Amino acid sequence: AAMKFSSALQFNAVPEWRDNYVDYGALKKLLYALEKESLRPPNGQESAALMARDPEPAFTQALNQQLKKVDSFYQTEEVKTYEKEDALCEEVSAFDFPGSPVLEPGTSTNPGIRSEASDSSENEMNTSTLGAAHRRKRKNSTARKMDHHDEFSYRRISLKRELISMYVSLNELSTFVDINKTGFRKILKKFDKTLGLSLLPIYTEEVIKQTHIFKSSTQDELARRIDRVVREYADLVLNGDEVLAAETLKGYLREHVVYERNTVWRDMIGMERHTQAVGTDKEQMPHSRIRVCGIALPDSFSNPAIYKLTLISTIFLLLLAFPVLQSRPQSNCFAIVIAASLLWATEAIPLFVTSLLVPLLVVVLRVPVDNHGHALTAKQASDFVFSKMWSPVITVLLGGFTLAAALSKYNIAKAMAVMILSRSGTNPRVIVLVLMFVAAFLCMWISNVAAPVLLYSVAQPLLRTLPTGDGFAKAIILGIALASNVGGMASPIASPQNIIALQNMTPELSWTEWFSISLPVCILSITLVWLLLVLTFPPSSDASAMGHIRDHADKFSFVHYYILGVTVLTIALWCLEHQAEFIVGDMGILGFVPIILLFGPGILSAADFNNFLWTIIALAMGGVTMGKAVESCGLLATVATAIEAQVRGLSLFSVVLVFGFMILVIASFISHTVAALIVLPLVKSIGEEMTDPHPRVLVMISAFLCSAAMALPTSGFPNVTAICMTDEFGVPYLTVMDFITRGIPASVLVYIVVVLVGYAISRWIGL
Repeated sequence: AAMKFSSALQFNAVPEWRDNYVDYGALKKLLYALEKESLRPPNGQESAALMARDPEPAFTQALNQQLKKVDSFYQTEEVKTYEKEDALCEEVSAFDFPGSPVLEPGTSTNPGIRSEASDSSENEMNTSTLGAAHRRKRKNSTARKMDHHDEFSYRRISLKRELISMYVSLNELSTFVDINKTGFRKILKKFDKTLGLSLLPIYTEEVIKQTHIFKSSTQDELARRIDRVVREYADLVLNGDEVLAAETLKGYLREHVVYERNTVWRDMIGMERHTQAVGTDKEQMPHSRIRVCGIALPDSFSNPAIYKLTLISTIFLLLLAFPVLQSRPQSNCFAIVIAASLLWATEAIPLFVTSLLVPLLVVVLRVPVDNHGHALTAKQASDFVFSKMWSPVITVLLGGFTLAAALSKYNIAKAMAVMILSRSGTNPRVIVLVLMFVAAFLCMWISNVAAPVLLYSVAQPLLRTLPTGDGFAKAIILGIALASNVGGMASPIASPQNIIALQNMTPELSWTEWFSISLPVCILSITLVWLLLVLTFPPSSDASAMGHIRDHADKFSFVHYYILGVTVLTIALWCLEHQAEFIVGDMGILGFVPIILLFGPGILSAADFNNFLWTIIALAMGGVTMGKAVESCGLLATVATAIEAQVRGLSLFSVVLVFGFMILVIASFISHTVAALIVLPLVKSIGEEMTDPHPRVLVMISAFLCSAAMALPTSGFPNVTAICMTDEFGVPYLTVMDFITRGIPASVLVYIVVVLVGYAISRWIGL
């Protein structure tokens, strides 16, 4: 990704000149203020007078001030530098050294290498040029001539260093011109894009190009003087070799730039460490350390995770020591399920670590059994575990990650979002609705982890025009988050819980069947949540007069169309998997299609592959391992039979209502993925044990309700992202109460849609 101009300015500016560059940040703040001001309706005489200011003249005035500052500083530095250069070049031209200059031994032909030995060795080199005749003269005469020669040699070294310094100074002037020219061009381009004007070409031709610093004659003169320094250096040091002189001086310049940038980095890192140290001092206030028998324990013992791990480990060991079931494999499996569920729920250790712990415990405790109920050997158990960990669903997940990486890396998803939103008009209610549907649509293909982050960046032009605390801004932020949760149901790759659901369906649902259920549920759910938001966050008068997102997307290239083609092809193959089953065997094989077609030509790189959400892969592997383990040892059937006895006599719809509400509550307090890992295998088994077995219906509804749990700021990644969003002043857009007061009703509304509409369609298509 390209570095932002503000960062480029920070790391390329001459430190001593920092205050004399174009103030890009101030111009950008003015631009956003003018944008916000242009969208405000007049309110009284004061506001009307404020509105009378046309954005273009106001911005032009600020540009003129910055341009004057930059040009004035440049002219001052130009005069000083050129005077020094003239004097230096005259001195070099007048310098008369005995003998012809030759290539100095200490000067490397590699311009990137600079040795301090070059200066000291120069004296040795020039001493050797005196010739044998000098050495044959009297000793005192030789000494006098050597002293005379040393004077010339040291002067030559001094001139060489001055030429290097002058070359660096002239190039700093050149860089000063380039950086400021780029700054003015970028801020003008941003001004035109934000306000829909065309100031860039006019201001560039009529003002910028007529200013001394940016005149072509000024730049030509600067280039001429740089070339003159190169020639003088070549004559003085390199026997007139200007090509080698240019390369050598560029090497010195690179070293200077690297040193300056390293200094900037060190300063910034020092400031950051100082800031962190201040924060640490505040957080780590003096406290009494825990003591046992008078011995102070390490500070790590004050970490709550230590106590969570200790408690969970104790429960796990007690369950192993005192079996609660007659079958030893089942009892051991029960201990693993309880321990893993507690670790997932409390996050005492990272979720993926718990998932990787499950296969280890399953093998060590001999949980899998054969057809006769006998525990498998360690070798057989490990073969069983590894055969289950890499399932076809994992390959589908990798294929989904590949599509998401390509759509995000080449800004295709963002371009599509901007294109849609740019046509949504200026009605605040319509904008919120469109944003929510776009969020859900993106979740289908790039997951509900990436979609909200992308949408918030797209919505920034809207958000920054609204006053702090505006209800419409809250509706935008919350609407994207809630719609992303709902969008987590939309496709099999939209969220991890859907992957876990597919793992617990036999046979797996096809993409066509999934869409036939999820799309009506998502459309109706988002519409109801939108109504809730517009009723509880009515748009203010400021929002009613706001602008809209402009479509400035670059034209698509062949690569963009190729990625879209691969995406459509992959989805079509997934939807037609049942028809192509005699060729590919399983939907998982089709997951290799986007991987091969996008990584093969180099559109995606190894770095992109490394950036996949491998923690999600580990979660899915751990979940499927635990599910197969409890199924193999018979624990799942035992528990399901006991629960089925309690719900015997209830209809399938009644079970959906009861278990659906239970899952909604559980998933509100723990991760959606964790809830799916714990609950879906059990729900599947209960469905199989019912008089009228429909396990796939229960699993599908349960997976949807995991995504529907969005009552709290911590309920799912989209909510976590939303609660962290702040405006340009660092003020959070949402409070916890904003989430609770809208999240709970939204969860209930989606629950009703899922258990009514989702259940009805599931039964209608024959699940």
